[in-house]
Amino acid sequence: MRYICLIFILLQTVVTAQINPGPRSLAMGAAGVVLKDVWSLQHNPAGIASINRPIFALGYERHFSDQELSTQKAVFAIPFKQHVFGLSFQRYGFNEYSEQTAGIAYSRNFSGALALSIAFKHHQLSVSQYGSANAISVDAGMHYRLNDRIWIGTHISNPGRSTYKELSGSIIPVSLAFGVSFEFSDKVLIISDIHKILNAGINTKLGIEYTLVNWFALRGGISANPFKQYAGFGLNYQRFALDVAISSHLNLGYSPNLAFSYEF
Repeated sequence: MRYICLIFILLQTVVTAQINPGPRSLAMGAAGVVLKDVWSLQHNPAGIASINRPIFALGYERHFSDQELSTQKAVFAIPFKQHVFGLSFQRYGFNEYSEQTAGIAYSRNFSGALALSIAFKHHQLSVSQYGSANAISVDAGMHYRLNDRIWIGTHISNPGRSTYKELSGSIIPVSLAFGVSFEFSDKVLIISDIHKILNAGINTKLGIEYTLVNWFALRGGISANPFKQYAGFGLNYQRFALDVAISSHLNLGYSPNLAFSYEF
């Protein structure tokens, strides 16, 4: 299976720097531009501006039920008044192919209605028999509250078009995303993203979260390009949280994703 996945990766014009969101976002169609939690460090660091206590999280995703193709990730955020700082690390791949990304992010909350962020990332790509390469990229993001129930957000990744110069044909994608969230009620949150990668298609994502009780939430979502279905749930107990998600690809199968977090 891993060799099939390697071929699948290489056939995609070698677009690297996979973005693997936390399970809450993944369960909601991988729509995360407007979500506000520590896993926002993976898809729009503006979302960490609402964090008011230090928090640490670990996550793991096994892709397409393959034993070796996986993503391991860790995130940490610490607030200081209206400022929040974050660290992130992610490794995606297997022995013959891997991508590692380490990032540092800064986000600021302006009067509760606006949040701005910037992140710097170090990328390392390793391909068996071809060697490895490194690159630096910059991301920026924004959240804005339209009213008590609606938020909008934007995120741009790698606007400077950084590339892996040592490995010809391997690029870090330039992407732009726009998202909106609607708090339908105290229990129901609906979110949607539009995600555009330069020189590639547009992906539309839609997700919903239903909080049955304050410690348990159900989630679901879909994405259009490629078409995927998603589901998951979240559990909270005091300062601990467990989030679980699964995505379904029509041709490649299922990918389970889980994460633990602790709020200090």
